[in-house]
Amino acid sequence: MTSISPDLLPEGFRDRLPVQAEAAIRVSRAMLNVMASHGYGRVSPAIAEFEASLSARSGGATRNSLLRFTDPVSGHTLALRGDITVQVGRIATTRMADAPRPLRLCYHGQILRLRARQLRPEREITQLGAELIGNESVAAALEIVTVAVEALEAAGVKDITVDFTLPDLVETLATKALPLSPDKIDAVRSELDMKDAGGLSALGADAYLPLLAATGPFAEAVQKLRAIDAGGALASRIGALESIAESLGDRATITLDPTERHGFEYQSWFGFTLFAKGYTAALGRGGTYAITRTGGGVEVATGFSLYPDPLIDIVAEKDENRRLFLPLGTLASKAAQMRGEGWITVAALDETDNARALDCAYVLTNGRAEPV
Repeated sequence: MTSISPDLLPEGFRDRLPVQAEAAIRVSRAMLNVMASHGYGRVSPAIAEFEASLSARSGGATRNSLLRFTDPVSGHTLALRGDITVQVGRIATTRMADAPRPLRLCYHGQILRLRARQLRPEREITQLGAELIGNESVAAALEIVTVAVEALEAAGVKDITVDFTLPDLVETLATKALPLSPDKIDAVRSELDMKDAGGLSALGADAYLPLLAATGPFAEAVQKLRAIDAGGALASRIGALESIAESLGDRATITLDPTERHGFEYQSWFGFTLFAKGYTAALGRGGTYAITRTGGGVEVATGFSLYPDPLIDIVAEKDENRRLFLPLGTLASKAAQMRGEGWITVAALDETDNARALDCAYVLTNGRAEPV
């Protein structure tokens, strides 16, 4: 077997050095503080669970989508989590099953992807978010979207775009307005997701072609969607989208892609994706969904997940160096005063220490912070 260099990490993993690690803490704290201010209590699920239960709660994910290993204590197969949302659902429907609803929970932690994705080469990813459990109303959806946008704003993100979708659109229309046989629903949904007009026609689903045009800036796209709404099948959903968009106002650009399904396989009537200028990949997504209870039945919920790693790198690059070098002999009281004023103090331990070598942009001179 080829030996591995002691400083080499597996593909998709990385260390964060002091500047990046500090930025990560600040960004995450700013977002979590927003969630806490809206009444979301923080939970911290275990990083690994029994594979069988974690896979089942992940919507029947195959064993090959999780990193598995044998637990030497129990002898059972464990898996490292690839999503924290399902773990929050487990906590809500088991240990907090008797807590008053709606139950507001938030979380923060690392998840592991077995393989990297094209736009996100990382395999160890930071995930944080909020779940409103026991309610999937328009009011719940509005609260969740608002908290998500506010969390991004608190982290310094500007020019946010919220892209709405209707995950159950095809099922809703297929029931009566635009009838489809049950065996065609998945195929039509897939062709719409791929924006394949030819594929829809080949399936005999030309009635669904106008949905492909109901995409883009919200005001125009929702009117095109309303024109398709034969028999009022989507009236309540369109009204809900308009209500949420109106409440968000100018805080974000609103777009609509009603047939988008990627990442919304388990959402119900409402879903949204968060983008921002300067970031190639989505910063998060959310929507309404159902949590399966262990003893049977489901509980409705609304929530979002954010993936702030791209923000962390940009914040770290923009950080001002507030490191202040304290020469030998600096009084402890003076050092404490400077820290109280927001400085990061770095004390000299002997005569060889100097500000530049210790990455300090300022030095304490005559009781004042002076640029190096």
